[in-house]
Amino acid sequence: MYPEHDPTSLADRVQQRLTHPHYRRWRTHVEAVGGCSKPVHLTGHRTITDAATGTVLDRHSGTVFTPCGNRRESVCPACSDRYAADAFHLLRSGMSGGKTIPETVADKPRVFVTVTAPGFGPVHTRRTTTGGKVIPCRCGEHHNPADTRLGTAIDPERYDYRGAVLWQYHAGALWHRLIITIRRTLAATAGIRVKDLPQHVRLSYAKVAEYQKRGLVHFHAVFRLDGPDGPHDSAPAWADSRTLTRAINTAVAATELHRTLTLDGQPERHTFRFGTQLDTRAIRPAHAHRIEDDGGDITDRALAGYIAKYAIKGTSTSEVPDRPIRSERHIDLVPVHPHHKRMITTAWELGGNDDVGLLRKWAHMFGFRGHFLTKSQRYSLTFQHLRGTRRAWQQHQALDDLGASEDTVLVINHWRHTGNGYASEAERELAEAIYQRKRQHRQHRHEQEKHP
Repeated sequence: MYPEHDPTSLADRVQQRLTHPHYRRWRTHVEAVGGCSKPVHLTGHRTITDAATGTVLDRHSGTVFTPCGNRRESVCPACSDRYAADAFHLLRSGMSGGKTIPETVADKPRVFVTVTAPGFGPVHTRRTTTGGKVIPCRCGEHHNPADTRLGTAIDPERYDYRGAVLWQYHAGALWHRLIITIRRTLAATAGIRVKDLPQHVRLSYAKVAEYQKRGLVHFHAVFRLDGPDGPHDSAPAWADSRTLTRAINTAVAATELHRTLTLDGQPERHTFRFGTQLDTRAIRPAHAHRIEDDGGDITDRALAGYIAKYAIKGTSTSEVPDRPIRSERHIDLVPVHPHHKRMITTAWELGGNDDVGLLRKWAHMFGFRGHFLTKSQRYSLTFQHLRGTRRAWQQHQALDDLGASEDTVLVINHWRHTGNGYASEAERELAEAIYQRKRQHRQHRHEQEKHP
């Protein structure tokens, strides 16, 4: 690449890059990764040879780009778009079938659930009445929707930052405990032993974690009841949406995770629970594009897109570092709201204790160490399957252009990592323009498919 040190304007530097002799080759690399913001540079060679005759069909050497693969929109819009599309198909196939999942899953009991974190102290809020009138915050003000204080502590000195970070650290384990409790509740409802439940019904789910403005995650999840063999098997007659909804409501209220942690040399007993805010709604087959109707039900297609968008979000009010915090000095340099910086600091300090030592690794995520999208084994297909199918299609197209097939060629690859990102702001601007053009083209094509 070609670093720039001249004082000319960005527009001039972009123009210079556009007229550079190697621009077309560089643009081909960027087009191949969809305008990725931070592409990985690989240098080496690839040779495709006819296995029968030894004839070289194609040879390439030099540097190529591969996508960074970051799921967060704030880091790489291009890769987050791809991640969101994969998340949509993963979620949708588990709700209405497709891509190896039978369409009969749309007829099974399905419930959409949102569970939240408990409160750790009063925070700035902006609520409205049914008529749209803004209700004063507990601080006495009427906050603007863009107010950066929303979700942050009204009185930082009395807010339980320690409890908030510890809850976040254990949120994944608390979710696992919830799944166990739901299964036990279903077994009790059916009058069967818990260990016999898999012989009657299987609980499948997919969940996405989303940060609230206060810096704590809540979980959006889709639950489905299958027969013992998974999505291809019907659930028993007693296992309907109402039964599943009651089991979830009961389990959320009853789920507790107990941990004894040695902090600052003293053993402490902690009990972690979900918050009292809980939303459970039945999912109906998609006959409209509305997310919900008057009865509160949600269409499966709209819901898949609704949930998938959370998989690419950061921490809402303030974006945090893309990489782990390395030192206390690093925390001082993080440009976030003081409320969120306090959470990072608390996570770093607590991470000095062996029982929660991983907190320092996840301090930049306010202590949350779980995956943002997870699912049970039988809910639907996997990201690996989706990405493998895409790679296989691309490989088939490339070989087809050479008049060959996988069975008749020998492919030899030798690549090494030689860098990341772009050499200048001008290149980043051009890559962003390439991404935006591709995105607009996809949106236009999607609109044409919806309204031919």
